Amino acid sequence: MKDMTTGKEGKLILQFALPMLAGSLFQQFYNVVDSIIVGNFIGKEALAAVGASFPVIFVLISMIIGLASGITIVISQYFGAKDYDNVSRAIDTMYIGMFFASIITTALGIIFSKEIFILLNLPEEVMPMALDYLNIYLLGMIVFFGFNGTSAILRGMGDSKTPLYFLIISTLTNVLLDLLFVIVFNMGVKGVALATVISQTGALVTAILYLNRYHKIINIRLRGLVFDRKIFNQSIRIGLPAGFQHSFVALGNMAIMGVVNTFGTNVIAAYSVASRLDAIATIPAMIMAQALATFVGQNLGANKSHRVKTGLLSTILLTSIVTIATTTIIVSFGDLFMDAFTNDEKVIDIGSEYLTIVSLFYLVFAFMFTFNGVMRGAGDTLIPMIFTLISLWLVRIPFAILLSNSLGETGIWWSFPMSWATGLIMSWIYYLTGRWKKKVIVKPQVR
Repeated sequence: MKDMTTGKEGKLILQFALPMLAGSLFQQFYNVVDSIIVGNFIGKEALAAVGASFPVIFVLISMIIGLASGITIVISQYFGAKDYDNVSRAIDTMYIGMFFASIITTALGIIFSKEIFILLNLPEEVMPMALDYLNIYLLGMIVFFGFNGTSAILRGMGDSKTPLYFLIISTLTNVLLDLLFVIVFNMGVKGVALATVISQTGALVTAILYLNRYHKIINIRLRGLVFDRKIFNQSIRIGLPAGFQHSFVALGNMAIMGVVNTFGTNVIAAYSVASRLDAIATIPAMIMAQALATFVGQNLGANKSHRVKTGLLSTILLTSIVTIATTTIIVSFGDLFMDAFTNDEKVIDIGSEYLTIVSLFYLVFAFMFTFNGVMRGAGDTLIPMIFTLISLWLVRIPFAILLSNSLGETGIWWSFPMSWATGLIMSWIYYLTGRWKKKVIVKPQVR
């Protein structure tokens, strides 16, 4: 656990962010390994099937991820105020909510998976493998929510190192099982999905055993959990806008996928690979924003709002350095990265074009996330949700459809930076108003 209410702001944020960054990179690493194994040992149709499944998975889990972020903010503010009783109640409340949410998500996903793919215009040759992958993946939702919920709780208390250790276990297990199930047992995309479920289960079990024995506050158990209605309502107030934001972003990604699908298997496969690489490239900006949100939450909970601006400026500086370096690497070596996934020249060319266009605007994306991190740390999640909906549904999707009619798939790629620029302008203006400061839920006594 790390108290972020004292000490050098930039150093605290960086130290907190680094384990989270390593964890996210490991998580993306085994997603990338999935794609590399699928693309090289099964084929581009399987690569397209796995890629087409992820927007659907994101839609199913997005609301829960958003609601969990509400609990994380509540925990960070109670922890900053040294109110450990409410921290424990918030943890119990989260686990109860996660359990029921995972059951509902799994059921809905399996029942409607085929209809969703049909709605997205998924090509017939890709459909069977996409259904196999998605349905097996969905059976692991309960461990997915359990593991990621536990990690979110720890981050809310300033502990970003422990989730990293569990994630490393999960990643290495997933890679080994991928190789075993696909190359040795020839299980195809079913083996890739099963490897993910098994590795997540192993990580969750390891986390439970470790935390119950060594952690001072967290005690994960099947009996005696306490559901706190007040904390739940606080979490809903903060997390519901974030949940809707994640959901509408996920639906937006599905809409974009629907446009991509109309261009055939080559473009689907290229987008599936390039978007994975894109996700890795944008991780540092997103992680720094998450670290800033925890920093802001703890300091506002401790009644130290004067530290927020310094934390923001430090985060902008750190993020800028990393983002500029990332853009340089992607622009210079994008085609080589694509070549690791497939030897299909057409797929490589299309994916490289996507990476070149979007990477030139990563700095815009980074600044947008940083300003939103301040708002979320304060508990003001409604306004970022509105800004996200505007930039996605009124900018990205309409322009993706419009530009793709004249520029082909290239028009879809240009819609991404257009939406980021819109989001940044709105977030920056709202930050300057200072209204987000009024959303803090913890009102500590002056000490």
